[in-house]
Amino acid sequence: MKILDWYILKRYLFTFLMMLLLFVPIGITVHLAEKIGKILENEVPFWEVMVYFLDFTIYFAHLLFPLFLFLSVIWFTSKLANNTEVIAFLSSGVSFTRFLRPYMIGASVVAVLAIVLGLFLAPKASEGFNNFSYKYLKKGRSAVDNKNVFRQINDNDIIYVSDFDVKNKEGRYFTFEHFEGNKLVSRITANKIKYIEKDTMYQLTDYVRRDIGIDEDKIEKIKKKDTLFTFHVDHLIPVIYAAETKMYGDLKRFIEKEEARGSSNVGRFQLVLYRKWSLPVSVFILTIIAVAVSSIKRRGGMGVNLAVGICIAMVFVFFDKIFGVMAEQSDFPPLVAVWFPNIIFGILAAYLLYNAKR
Repeated sequence: MKILDWYILKRYLFTFLMMLLLFVPIGITVHLAEKIGKILENEVPFWEVMVYFLDFTIYFAHLLFPLFLFLSVIWFTSKLANNTEVIAFLSSGVSFTRFLRPYMIGASVVAVLAIVLGLFLAPKASEGFNNFSYKYLKKGRSAVDNKNVFRQINDNDIIYVSDFDVKNKEGRYFTFEHFEGNKLVSRITANKIKYIEKDTMYQLTDYVRRDIGIDEDKIEKIKKKDTLFTFHVDHLIPVIYAAETKMYGDLKRFIEKEEARGSSNVGRFQLVLYRKWSLPVSVFILTIIAVAVSSIKRRGGMGVNLAVGICIAMVFVFFDKIFGVMAEQSDFPPLVAVWFPNIIFGILAAYLLYNAKR
């Protein structure tokens, strides 16, 4: 590797590291100032607070990874341009593509870091961060999605329950349907279902069972009935942030089970899965855009490059959030939601790179 490559690569990685060391403590300080009241009010042990902020550091860094990278490349490349170093490089016979090579090497290093962070470190940090938040900071709020739970337990059985109370383990408007093939054989409904933990049984209020017959149906009505089911109570209380806390292989198996059960959160879980691979790709795209934007010496200096870079970064984050919400709240495909910003900004990167070469 030549002197030019080492010079740019060291500046790339050093500036990115400094950007992390600058913004992560600021994020921790702001977050601590916001949460310190509840932490003191709940008398949280000091060690748990320290572990929480370590988890928060990893969680926060992973969340804003592309933004930190983009701003760091904009910053040091603009300094190179203002010092006319970029002009000197290109005037010496180095092509813009050759000038871009150390940036791509640096992007590869950061992309590997993003993969390690996303597949191994971020899930554990997310689990600790969310567990602490719901235990101490969000008291009174549930960490589970207890509204309109609809699940396929196995090939033959489907359940539905509305407004499930996690603390009391009871819900309203329960339905259990049993199929043989594509034919509905029986249906159980109840206005209220309660799990009796000591007996591992369920108590149904306003119990109605209908067995579908050839000539006529058999109907059984009981005010209160204790019974057993093949599903576990955990099937009624899916954790909202469950996907964020799982390693890649566990997450894939978890999504397959949720799809089989007919979970309404599959889109949200798939977003987490696909983002583990879209983030490393975005590292290369944002690096190319940052170099193309900031390698030109402008009359306004670094301020103009930073302003343009921040605007582009904000638009990228906006696209990512908007399409993510669409996938979570509608039938919009999660794969499209995750990769669409990369495709759009990949086209922008190709356009800017073409103009920069000229």
